[in-house]
Amino acid sequence: MTHSVVIIGSGFGGIGMAIRLRQAGIEDVVVLEKADGLGGTWRDNTYPGAACDVPSHLYSFSFERKTDWTRRFPPQREILDYLWHCARKYGVLDKVRFGTEVTEARFDEDAALWRVSTAGGELEARVLVSACGQLNRPELPPIEGVGSFAGTSFHSARWDHGAELAGKRIAVVGTGASAIQIVPEIAKEAAELRLFQRSAPYVIDKPDREYRTWEQAVLRRVPVLYTLSRARIYALYESRALGFVKYPKLMGALEKRFRETLDEGVPDPALRAALVPDYRMGCKRILISSDYYPALTRPNVELVTAPIERVTPSGIRTADGREHPADVIVYATGFSTSGFLAPMKVVGRGGWELNEAWRDGAEAHLGITVSGFPNLFLLYGPYTNLGHNSIIYMLESQFRYVLGCVDALRRHRLDWIDVRPDVQDAFTREMQDRLRSTVWEAGCKSWYMNESGKVVNNWPGFTFAYRRATRRPDPRHFHVRRAQGATAR
Repeated sequence: MTHSVVIIGSGFGGIGMAIRLRQAGIEDVVVLEKADGLGGTWRDNTYPGAACDVPSHLYSFSFERKTDWTRRFPPQREILDYLWHCARKYGVLDKVRFGTEVTEARFDEDAALWRVSTAGGELEARVLVSACGQLNRPELPPIEGVGSFAGTSFHSARWDHGAELAGKRIAVVGTGASAIQIVPEIAKEAAELRLFQRSAPYVIDKPDREYRTWEQAVLRRVPVLYTLSRARIYALYESRALGFVKYPKLMGALEKRFRETLDEGVPDPALRAALVPDYRMGCKRILISSDYYPALTRPNVELVTAPIERVTPSGIRTADGREHPADVIVYATGFSTSGFLAPMKVVGRGGWELNEAWRDGAEAHLGITVSGFPNLFLLYGPYTNLGHNSIIYMLESQFRYVLGCVDALRRHRLDWIDVRPDVQDAFTREMQDRLRSTVWEAGCKSWYMNESGKVVNNWPGFTFAYRRATRRPDPRHFHVRRAQGATAR
């Protein structure tokens, strides 16, 4: 059966896109989800302490604002519940096919259709939208002996809730955004916890607190107050873009917060010195926590900075010859982020494979359209990640752009639209030129980069500038093929 739109993924991007399509009168939409529930990263990451580092008033769709968050920074369970609420309220839950993993998508140029292969069969789509996200494929570190450990081990995004942690010797590998939430929680019950740090992160205090019942009631009954709160937080976070992308010296205020957070949380000067990063602030993701540093001072917690040599059946051996026995190993080592649509095989016009097109790094005009792959649209694609604000704002900009393209296909009776290669190349050159002056190019290695060290994830500017750039598709940017019998308007 041929569908108007097929969406791959049911996180914020997939569910939001399906809702917007339905509101635009496009009912023939299918959402393919490989898991047995929706939610994307908020479904997968259920580790202790999992929460968002963007304030809750920014972490909801503009068309479905949530006023009853329990905390200033929303916990994982509430975010997931919110997505289920949106899917039900806007009638798109029955459009999701769970347990349906896409293995290949191939464009049939003659039929002007995407033929999408899944483990359960094939379906066709006039328009294909990838909403896979950037944080969906857990990455284990390339350490010798990872598979030899005799105890319990798992990635933080595949948390083993059946694992017994109380009274155990636990090793946590990694010091990123997940680790700083996990460590304070599991240190409370571990007999011993060793945190293996390859690179110290910048951590600033997290101004989190519970919302009082009366505050929730006021926000619900006086919508303008919620709007003002949302606008204030957006403006505050948006102002940080200047430090990330234009004037790195403006990061000084955040650096001061980091120093204060570290000094207050870690009295021991030797431990404090080991927690000072050796790169410019902002080059890697800035983390927020008020209990991470105090957790590292607990008598049952040890920070290990010697490089890991190998994993052994009984624990971890470091390069200084020390053996660190463990009953449980938690790999808080992040995700493979530069493949975007991997491991799917995506084939466009003339049999051109996306992996080949992206051999030197992922490219997409505005992070949405890829030359040679007609009627394919990416959400949260290359150059659309942020270091300073809510990704939902970026997604909603992309929804509008994709809807404009879908409307053009219908209104002008087009078989397909395909972004011109020169337009995509010009956009990529602009991104790379602008990224050179950003803090992300300050010499560190981060998940914002691909294997060759090229930053391909982040948007080097203000989010409102991205919204302006995506306000509507420019017909001059595309090659088109008109449907047989269609006339120009």
